[in-house]
Amino acid sequence: MAKEKLTGVKGMNDLLPDQSGLWEWAESSVAEVFRQYGYRAIRTPILEPTALFVRGIGEVTDIVEKEMYTFTDALNGEQLTLRPENTAAVVRSVIEHNLLYDGPKRLWYVGPMFRHERPQRGRYRQFHQFGIEALGMPGPDIDAEQLIMIHRLWQSLGLDGDRAPRLELNSLGTLAERQAHRKALIEHFQTHASILDADAQRRLLTNPLRILDSKNPAMQPVIQSAPLLTDFLGDASRTHLAAVIKILEQHGVGYTVNSRLVRGLDYYNLTVFEWITDRLGAQGTVCGGGRYDSLIEQMGGASAPACGFAIGVERLIALLQEVAAPELPSVLDVYVVHWGEASVGAAMQLAEQCRGQGLRVQMHCGEASLKSQMKKADQSGAECAVLMGEDERAQGVVTVKPLRAEGGMVQQDRVPIGDAAAVISGLLKCKIKKGS
Repeated sequence: MAKEKLTGVKGMNDLLPDQSGLWEWAESSVAEVFRQYGYRAIRTPILEPTALFVRGIGEVTDIVEKEMYTFTDALNGEQLTLRPENTAAVVRSVIEHNLLYDGPKRLWYVGPMFRHERPQRGRYRQFHQFGIEALGMPGPDIDAEQLIMIHRLWQSLGLDGDRAPRLELNSLGTLAERQAHRKALIEHFQTHASILDADAQRRLLTNPLRILDSKNPAMQPVIQSAPLLTDFLGDASRTHLAAVIKILEQHGVGYTVNSRLVRGLDYYNLTVFEWITDRLGAQGTVCGGGRYDSLIEQMGGASAPACGFAIGVERLIALLQEVAAPELPSVLDVYVVHWGEASVGAAMQLAEQCRGQGLRVQMHCGEASLKSQMKKADQSGAECAVLMGEDERAQGVVTVKPLRAEGGMVQQDRVPIGDAAAVISGLLKCKIKKGS
């Protein structure tokens, strides 16, 4: 009886070799921009105590109530959760290791997050995020710098002009201003309670601000007539947002102030923003973030301001594939072809010498005809093939054969075995220089 075929968990996807090149290119490009702004990498565990997210995200949010992967550790009874986002985890690490003892910190991360949602394009149960957290800086300049950094990031990825996500921003003000707005929202929606769907009725008692996110067409007139948070902002909150906008305008970063923009997590205040594209259907938010000045104190640390953002990697990759997929470099530089039993050891030595030159080398394994090996060499994507048979080995030479028409390697040549690695490295570096 045949065994049942095993498959992966729904909504948790494999990243296959043909897809990994674009991911690696994007990760490298994003990390380079982050480093240009002085951000340093931080890595936190995938598993955290459940209480961390209940306290950090908010007990009456959809994430905590319905989406977290939470379980009891059978070995010690601890309540653990696969991280649904990483800001709370980074703040936990900053507090635990007293990272702010000597001043502000700029941190970045990349890694998987987990939420139990209905899988669809751009929304998965295991998804990945790039993230930035700047801690200890209270002014609007750091908010604006992060937005300028994201704008530069889009350009570095080839997402410019009408291909770039567009920026929407807003201010959530202070806690007191949000409480006054919340009271007005509750009164407004209670007046129209008969129109609210079940989800909105529930949110009315817990987090009425989230009703503004509803896509229910029947509720849109009530949502559009709801009180605006901007009408409750004090002078300090308005001044902060105006300062962010002024810096953006000085740097030519386009934006739209969206008075209906809110964030799905409880810890945000003052500046909030999203970068949105129309090219990915309903899941158009590629990047989102803002300030969270009270979170560090809320989680037990000394009071310190903070702001940050996260970029959905899957959505970014989908956008790149849609509009600006880059021409990726080849996976291999050299494919070593050999025939004759006595040539195997020498071919392997040559492959190692080429790797010692920093080249990416694949050597054919097993017996096969020269024609078959050359076919595999061409399919490998390598820039050149190095051919070694028993006659070549006996003469102390190898044949170097270019496999790509473009670049500096234009003709087949025989070179001494001892010089081959250096010669190939030089030819490939010449090709790279000509193509740059």
